[in-house]
Amino acid sequence: QVQLVESGGGLVQPGGSLRLSCAVSGIIFGIFPMGWYRQAPGKQRELVAGISSGGSTNYADSVKGRFTISRDNAENTVYLQMNSLKPEDTAVYYCNAYRHTGYGEEYDYWGRGTQVTVSA
Repeated sequence: QVQLVESGGGLVQPGGSLRLSCAVSGIIFGIFPMGWYRQAPGKQRELVAGISSGGSTNYADSVKGRFTISRDNAENTVYLQMNSLKPEDTAVYYCNAYRHTGYGEEYDYWGRGTQVTVSA
């Protein structure tokens, strides 16, 4: 079965760094675009960063220049390096694998999330 398992969350002071990891199994990882989303209390889930199967990346404006998404296809893992963290980055961070084929098939998988808290 498909599994996405996030790790690396925790409590960090403002200005600090964290590195999130998402270990993926059960799919052909290399052909899936991957994304990191986050959801803060009382807010909608939002896209933080995405990376295509070819390695192209995109970021939410709020994290550009501070966060970096990367993937290791040999290890079936996607990472999110988060620097210069702010209290407003506090949220549950989710890993997502999404692929839409030309035949109308849709594959959408989520991890259970990891809590990131930025506080002094």
